[in-house]
Amino acid sequence: MVKKEEKELTVADLPGVGPSTAEKLAAAGFDTLLAIAVASLGNLVSSSGVSDSVARKMIQAARDMMEMGFETADEVLTRRMACKKITTSSEAFDEVMGGGFETGAITECYGEFGSGKTQVGHQLAVNVQRPEEEGGLNSKVIYIDTENTFRPERILQMAKRAGLDPDTALKNIKIARAYNSDHQMLLSEKAEDLLKTGEYKLLIVDSLTAHFRAEYIGRGTLSERQQKLNKHMHLLLKLADMYNCCVMVTNQVMSKPNVMFGDPTVAIGGHVVGHSSTFRIYLRKGKKGSRVAKLVDSPNLPENECMMFVTEGGLSDKDE
Repeated sequence: MVKKEEKELTVADLPGVGPSTAEKLAAAGFDTLLAIAVASLGNLVSSSGVSDSVARKMIQAARDMMEMGFETADEVLTRRMACKKITTSSEAFDEVMGGGFETGAITECYGEFGSGKTQVGHQLAVNVQRPEEEGGLNSKVIYIDTENTFRPERILQMAKRAGLDPDTALKNIKIARAYNSDHQMLLSEKAEDLLKTGEYKLLIVDSLTAHFRAEYIGRGTLSERQQKLNKHMHLLLKLADMYNCCVMVTNQVMSKPNVMFGDPTVAIGGHVVGHSSTFRIYLRKGKKGSRVAKLVDSPNLPENECMMFVTEGGLSDKDE
């Protein structure tokens, strides 16, 4: 006896979702059960036009269909095995990062101007296109540029050094310029449409806090800025987890005037950015054109330092 194939559940199978409601949800980006299961009640109500009670039932039903409950630790370990690493082209840097930049996580690189933050982003945008056996993921890149620092000329140079076709490397990078914080957050939401295709495994935001820092000035706007930044960070974290992609953000710094000894440099965004970032890397200038990368925070790796320097082709280890 041949068993009938089970029907794949869709948004249309949720209670209270008719053709018109499903069309509204799809237009707002809620076109999968997972998207609805992790959606907030307010967003779902405003997007679909249904009542609070119906939206609550939709979310609960989606979670039941997705079996989003408790799971055993070995199941979590199995899922963790699907995480991949993207090489930085520096053996010392990769060693500190446990093999490279990890998918399913947010990695924050912060430092003063000229410390190599954008350089790391450009290098990752090239390396992720390489085959897995060469430290890449054979995938495409999403790049959100907030400070007009993206340079296709550097991509061409790095692609040639990596043995990739330069023109193809450029075509594999989807880039958008964000002109304010709202535009930046909108682009992050739009990035989900590309991530759904499975062709993109790297999302770069360079830089994370530039617009927030410029638009919200003074202590009176600090609370509003942090709430908005918190929402932005959690969206990026959701994208990293849902689509098992690597999210790399660069961040600006400021100097604390009350620090008498040691390095007074701290990252912008405070605890909101610190708690949301999975890995935090402090980049600073070293001697003779070198760059120092210090792993400040990590859930599973010890603190360490590595030396590297920027060459014409990208990142490489410091010669002793």
